[in-house]
Formats: sequence, structure tokens, C-alpha cells
Amino acid sequence: MKKYILSLDQGTTSSRCIIFDISLGGVPISSASKEFKQIFPADGWVEHDPADILESQIYSAKEAIRRAGINVKEIAAIGITNQRETTIVWDKDTGAPVYNAIVWQCRRTATLCDELKSSELAESIRLKTGLIPDAYFSGTKIKWILDNVPSARENAEAGKLMFGTVDSWLMYNLTGGKTHATDYSNASRTMLFNINTLKWDKELLGLLDIPEVMMPSALPSASIFGYTDKALFGEEIPIAGVAGDQQAALFGQCCFNAGDAKNTYGTGGFMLMNTGEKPVFSQNGLLTTIAWGLDGKVNYALEGSVFICGAAIQWLRDGMKMFNYAYQSEELASSVPDCGGVYFVPAFVGLGAPYWDPYARGIIAGITRATTQGHIVRAVLESMAYQTYDVLKVMEAECGAKMSSLKVDGGASANNLLMQFQADVLDLPIVRPAFVETTALGAANLAALSIGLYSSVEDIAKASKIERTFAPQMSDELRQEKLSMWQKAVERSCGWTK
Repeated sequence: MKKYILSLDQGTTSSRCIIFDISLGGVPISSASKEFKQIFPADGWVEHDPADILESQIYSAKEAIRRAGINVKEIAAIGITNQRETTIVWDKDTGAPVYNAIVWQCRRTATLCDELKSSELAESIRLKTGLIPDAYFSGTKIKWILDNVPSARENAEAGKLMFGTVDSWLMYNLTGGKTHATDYSNASRTMLFNINTLKWDKELLGLLDIPEVMMPSALPSASIFGYTDKALFGEEIPIAGVAGDQQAALFGQCCFNAGDAKNTYGTGGFMLMNTGEKPVFSQNGLLTTIAWGLDGKVNYALEGSVFICGAAIQWLRDGMKMFNYAYQSEELASSVPDCGGVYFVPAFVGLGAPYWDPYARGIIAGITRATTQGHIVRAVLESMAYQTYDVLKVMEAECGAKMSSLKVDGGASANNLLMQFQADVLDLPIVRPAFVETTALGAANLAALSIGLYSSVEDIAKASKIERTFAPQMSDELRQEKLSMWQKAVERSCGWTK
């Protein structure tokens, strides 16, 4: 029996592949990953070479298969999860990108988004897409490419160009150009997809002057999107599950019911709450998004997006040279009893929810002669917990209920010091699963459901295991003192470049 699912996890700084054995309840049997180059052409601009994305993803897939020592014939399906909003436009005939991928973090269209925010269309955009006008999303990135790349607009209007988020780019190449598609969850991150009708919105496409012919087909997250070219892996393998990384993590955490929530500590930090089969529109800076499409139904979610989370640890490693490996951040942070009065706001590319300030920039506050590397590293780790607090409090206010616990995942959730501090700041139990890479697991589970290896989400929930729960230990007085200092630091960060 074919029992393995190949899960492609295409992230912001690296591409990963994890192979899951569904016959053992979704146990990972091998993995491989490869980092790729980050491109910063100007202040606040972030790009990737689409060829790097593809090459690193195919490398990791083939390496994971080699490490697993399995026959490709035993792979039942492929699941794909990906960095969202990142925008790629390519030539329909040659398959060559017309420009680098413009990454979700990129702020180059902030001025245009300011105009949209202040226009009478802002509310229409929110009610149609669940999003607020922001440079984060794909729509204005597409417009920038069409307006700034020679001949791009002319070729787009002639039907010669294709747009896709990273999932679309991967599927197009994996299928030898036969599939130009995306799933509902990724489509809902473009600011061009109507989450009520599940169609590309003609008014919004017209607003940004984007030809509809460029857009991929939008399908439920558990669907047969296409089959890999046989030359790639030696077999035609169905691509059967696709979801944006945060929606995939929500699915991987078994947040199947309304009110279930998780927080992912990846390059960014993302809190999502399943709101059921009806969208809940936020009044306080949260996003309304499609969680997934499954069995003829759509689940929606509220989302709070923090732009810089684990990326700040990468900055300490690569930019500041404070350590060689990300895991060493916990050791350095533990070398001091507390942050020593140092607060760090990681607004490298502005601030996301609930501030939505593209002009904010990163600051380190409270430095004295007694400040050490340990204090700075600890302040960076603690900033992840503070940003999570800001989002959770808004989410609780939107829903009118207090959470009883928070499920966590992503690379930084393996950091025990951070997870304990998170429990302390939130005054909530933090629940960490046995397998923290729930993004890849969620994509695998969607694919397994799609082809019948799982019969229901209840089957998936039964296989889920908890590794550890962190209980809050901090006094309320100290908690409030720290949160007050954090807010002072955020205030100084906001509007820095405006």
C-alpha cells in the first residue's frame, strides 16, 4: 500500500521536505532542507530569486527521499505549504520569471496602500477579502511588477503572463507547466479574492489594473491539483493538498473547531483562530482569512500577523554574529536572569497586527554599560512573546471570550525559555505538540484526506500527541511592569521613517 506523503514546506528563508508515514499516524520518517539567498535591493525591499525557491525545494524533496530509503512508488501524494503573499509573475510560454519574487515582507508598495487605506474603497476591500490594504499582500506587488518591468503590462494584457503565489509557482514547475492553480487559503492572501463568493473579484482586479487572465484557478485545499512530471521523481505523483503555511499549521494543530487557536513562531509570528464556516470581520486590526476548503465546505479564521519573529534570531546569527546556530540563542539568553531592562522591537519591515505601521523600524531600548550579549539576545526572544500578547488580546476582544490555552509550533517553539516566558506574559498554559513542524504536517494531512488515507479529521485528531505544557509562573505585578515597558518601546518604534 502507498502510505507515504511527501510534504513540501517552502518557507521564507529555506525550503524543506518532510516525509510522513500515514500508516503510523503521520510519523515523520525523514526530512531535508536548504536555505537560499535573501535579496534586499533597497530599504524595506525584500526579494527572492524564483529559481532559488524551485531549486532548493526540489533538492530537499529528492534528499528527503534518499534519506528515507523508500521507493518513490510508495509515495501516495504530495502536500504543499508555502510562504504566503510572496508574488511571482512569469512568462506563459517560456516559464521564466519576469522579475524576482517580491516577498511578503517587502514594503515597496506602502505608499500606494496608504492611498487605498484612506479611500472610500478600504471598507469594500475589507468586506470582500477580509484584509486591510497593506504592502504585505500580493495585489499591489503584482501591480508594481506590471508598472515597473518593461513590457510586463503589455504582455499581461495579451495573456502572456501568469501570476502565482509560491504554491502556484511550485505546482506549475512540478507538473511541467500543466497546472496553474492555487488553493482558497493562498488566494485569500492576495487582496484580490472574494472570500464570500470564492472567486477572483473583478472590481479589485480593475482597481489595481490587473488582467484576470493572469490569475490561477482557485481550488479547495484538499483537491487533486495535478500530477508531477514523471521526469522529476520517476513517477507521476498527485499533488493533493495545498495550504498557506499558517493555515496548514492551524490544520496540523488539529484546530478543526470554531474557537481553536494556535501560534506559529517561524520567520514571522502568526496567530490563527478557527471561526467556523462563516467569516468574522475584525474591527481591531486582525485579518479575516480562509483557513481551508475541505469536503465542499470552507472554514474561516481570524489572524494576527507579526512580520518579524524567528527572523530576528537569524539577524542575531547572520547580521550581528552573536552565535553560529539559532539554538544557541537559548543558551545565551539563559546566561542572564532577565532582560536587564533591555527591550527590543523587531520592526525591521514595519509592524503588523495590531499596529499595521509600515513606517515603524526596529529599536533596542534600555541599554546601559551593564548590558551584555545575553541581555540583548534575551530581549529579542522576549519580543516574540510580547508581540504574541498584543495579538492575542485583540483576538480575545474580537471574540468576547478568554482563551484557556494556546497551542504553539514552529522552529522557535522548541526554545523552552521562550515558551516559559510566553506562558508567563500571557498568563496562559502553552501547549507544545510532540512534532512542532505542524505546517508540513498540516499539508500532509490535507493530502492524505484528499486521497483517502484518512477518512476524517477525527482520525487525524486521534493521532495527535502533546509533548509539553508550560504553566505560567510570573506574578501579575511583574507581568504588568514588563508589558508597560514593552508598550513604551513600541511607541518609540512607530512612525520612525514617516
